[in-house]
Amino acid sequence: MYPILFRIFDFQIGTYGLLYAISFLTALRVATHYARKEGIDTGRILDLGIYTLLAGIVGAKLLLLLLDLPVYWDHPGELLRTWRAAGVFYGGLILASVVALFYAHRHRLPLRKTADVLAPALALGQAFGRVGCFAAGCCYGIPTRGFWSVTFRNPDARALTGVPLEVPLHPTQLYHSGANLLIFIILVFAYRRKRTDGTVFWLFLLLHALFRFSIEFLRGDFRGPSLVGGLTTSQGIALLAALLGGGMLLKYHLERESPQIGKK
Repeated sequence: MYPILFRIFDFQIGTYGLLYAISFLTALRVATHYARKEGIDTGRILDLGIYTLLAGIVGAKLLLLLLDLPVYWDHPGELLRTWRAAGVFYGGLILASVVALFYAHRHRLPLRKTADVLAPALALGQAFGRVGCFAAGCCYGIPTRGFWSVTFRNPDARALTGVPLEVPLHPTQLYHSGANLLIFIILVFAYRRKRTDGTVFWLFLLLHALFRFSIEFLRGDFRGPSLVGGLTTSQGIALLAALLGGGMLLKYHLERESPQIGKK
């Protein structure tokens, strides 16, 4: 693919960085749109978006560092690749969620509504961001003979992400992108029909976890420790996220239905 768009002497513009910036601006636009619908100060949402972006970057890289710690201990030079890599999504999501909770509490934002505002934005932002992963070569898949396979040939991609060259691979980055785009569409319809604040966010968490768990079987870039049954760390976190998201949706449903049950 094209990890570097162009170079001017020693200055270069990376495709991943550009698409990541586009994904962030797109996510902010979506978040402010829903914030107006909920009557939430859009200025606060913009500030929250910046803080969660920074937290997401740091959290994603920290979890990647922890998972690959033995590798970096034996090969310290690999730390440079970690700095260039996007990191692990769930590490970013966890730290960004902590920062968002703190910010919402400090500025007295309605927590459930704020979470609903951010969910579609996060899904659409991920859809764009994963295209950046595809261009850079990170988050690559396992080999496949399918006609839909992708073969990386750019040495810059190999140097930046470690993706194998001249090997047909599953385009897992595009699987992730398509899944997040589908999640975004579902959330848009769910937002229109929501009866309880918070359901859009928990639906996002559930759907994203299910897709992530499934696509992870086709990823070829995993280097961290395996869990029970050979599952990856991201799959373990995805299972917990799916249980949490599904459990909260069930809880909200039962809370809505209980008054009606009592009247019968």
